[in-house]
Amino acid sequence: MIEVLSIVFPVFAIVLAGYLYSRRYAPDMVAANQLNLEVFTPALIFSVLAAEGFDLGEYRDLALAGAWVVLGSGLLAWPIARFAGWSPRAFVPPMMFSNSGNMGLPLALFAFGEAALPAAMILFLVENTLHFTVGNAMLVRRIHPLALLRMPMLIATLAGIGVSLGSVPVPGPLYQAIELLGQIAIPLMLFSLGVRLTSISLTDWRIGTVGAAVAPLSGVLLAGLAVSALQMSGQQAAQLILFGALPPAVLNYLFAERYNVAPNQVAAIVLLGNLASLVVLPLVLYILL
Repeated sequence: MIEVLSIVFPVFAIVLAGYLYSRRYAPDMVAANQLNLEVFTPALIFSVLAAEGFDLGEYRDLALAGAWVVLGSGLLAWPIARFAGWSPRAFVPPMMFSNSGNMGLPLALFAFGEAALPAAMILFLVENTLHFTVGNAMLVRRIHPLALLRMPMLIATLAGIGVSLGSVPVPGPLYQAIELLGQIAIPLMLFSLGVRLTSISLTDWRIGTVGAAVAPLSGVLLAGLAVSALQMSGQQAAQLILFGALPPAVLNYLFAERYNVAPNQVAAIVLLGNLASLVVLPLVLYILL
């Protein structure tokens, strides 16, 4: 149990630092978040994918399993929303799209070491791509492919994959500079998550409570089925289970607010889901480790 606490403590400590700092000073994180989305996270993605020895084919099953967890969670959440009388557009996306960046990447790093970052990055890219396509279409009922192709994270992904598949040598000093930029991404994600949580209310606590239970249960269930069906084992299987247990992404709230799709309900789901992860994630890690 001490090992598990040592893994989750740095993650939640940085989130708490962001939360407490925001309560006292209310910082404007718009510029910092934009830099993280457009510079630091793309640099992290490229540095991991372009690293020497990265084998994209090794993660094919993991990518398929990650997509299965995301899309399957939506299918399981839809009838729950209809039965409870909630708008599926408000309830279903947070059940599908998790904090695979803010929490998934640092948890993988602390739990499994730097060697686990490529697998965590694959899951993050799968979840993030589906969020900006399927998730966005669920809210606005259309997809903008050209806008997706302009995303710095997708550009960095394609560039990193191209370098990896083509065995293109990246000059050492350039790679080190990109890698240094990427190292900013994870702690800034966590700090920003803490800041963002201060602006979320508990007005709709009922839907939030149900969402806090449904998200990890459905995710872990689907991840377990994928592990069994694909005969996955070892670290990738453990990371997929952890991926399934992650809480709803704060980005769900930002999208709901932007498109005016029950933002108060989505806010409650996100906040209570992340609070519940204080119990859920240590328990899952304890079982896995």
